[in-house]
Amino acid sequence: MSFQAITSITINNSTSNSILSEKRDIAIVGGGLAGLISSILLKRAGLDVVLIEKKQYPFHRVCGEYISNEVVPFLKREQLFPNDLGPASIKNFQLTSTHGNSHTITLPLGGFGISRYALDNHLFKLALHAGVDVLQKTVVTDISKESTNFLLTLDNGKQVSADLAIGSFGKRSNLDKSLNRNSFSKRSPYLAVKYHIKTDHPHELITLHNFKNGYCGISKVEGNTFNLCYLSHRSNLKSAGNISDMENEVLFQNPFLKELFKNSDFLFDKPLTINEISFRTKSLFENGIIMIGDSAGMITPLCGNGMAMAIHSAKMLSDIITHNRSQYGFDHDQIRKKFENSWRSRFSQRLMIGRSVQKLFGGTFTSSLAVHMLKTDLGKYLVGLTHGKPF
Repeated sequence: MSFQAITSITINNSTSNSILSEKRDIAIVGGGLAGLISSILLKRAGLDVVLIEKKQYPFHRVCGEYISNEVVPFLKREQLFPNDLGPASIKNFQLTSTHGNSHTITLPLGGFGISRYALDNHLFKLALHAGVDVLQKTVVTDISKESTNFLLTLDNGKQVSADLAIGSFGKRSNLDKSLNRNSFSKRSPYLAVKYHIKTDHPHELITLHNFKNGYCGISKVEGNTFNLCYLSHRSNLKSAGNISDMENEVLFQNPFLKELFKNSDFLFDKPLTINEISFRTKSLFENGIIMIGDSAGMITPLCGNGMAMAIHSAKMLSDIITHNRSQYGFDHDQIRKKFENSWRSRFSQRLMIGRSVQKLFGGTFTSSLAVHMLKTDLGKYLVGLTHGKPF
């Protein structure tokens, strides 16, 4: 099934009473990669699925927009790969220190670059084509568990009932607060800033440039566009006063970043930003709700595999739910146990390595050490540990 083959689908953004009045098998909160792919796979397996997204497609997200090729066999097998959108092929990785020392390696698997604006919209259309009920511009204000069912309260005053609730609401959400998640209550010192730019940069290269208390990634997406996204300690912003001054005073200390900013065309009217990004361990379950994607745990951006992990987690959970349903109905305990085991076996080491490697970034000495390590077998081995195997 190609993207072009379904572009004629009529998209209805209204919320109909029929969607809300019937009890569902699955309710998915959040329409990012994990939520969209889960909805498609579960619907194709014959389940009744509603997906609820607070925004309206298409829209941009703060994201590195690079995906490891580990996901390609799965995406192609399930006819989800966005080939018609022209994703960029990325084969090499360059790392620079705060003062501009650099080293480039060939990535073991490589990856592809594509904007979330294009990819999420592509998957949204596939979800509609599969028959998923998608509620756009709709906010879930509360999720409660009643016996073996979940009741989701929406901002329009209506409710959705489902046998299973899946949380795929991203890095940070008001639902994290209402669910009293431990990860939400702990303040994080990081903010992320994203631009799309046109610039003179090798198409097959993803770069990671260090600056004081942060790092910035650049890689090509579809068309003639590059994604520029950086993570910074908020002390940089507090000291500078605003994002533009912070870039001039802090990021430009790295000569690669200074040249890049000075010689690129910035395509957004203003940068996209997100605050309070946390890489702490998150719980996979809250009040019976199963978390996937960034809601379940974030790998540090320098590893470039958050999108791949979101996609893989969606496949894992969908497979478990489908198998469990065919054997036992919705056995919540078995589903949670199997998903937890699968998550930890596949992702716990990657998350741990990511948090450890991140300590080398954002400092003058440590970033130079990281560049030096990348030249050794140990550095290449660590890069490999942040990537999964094709599935």
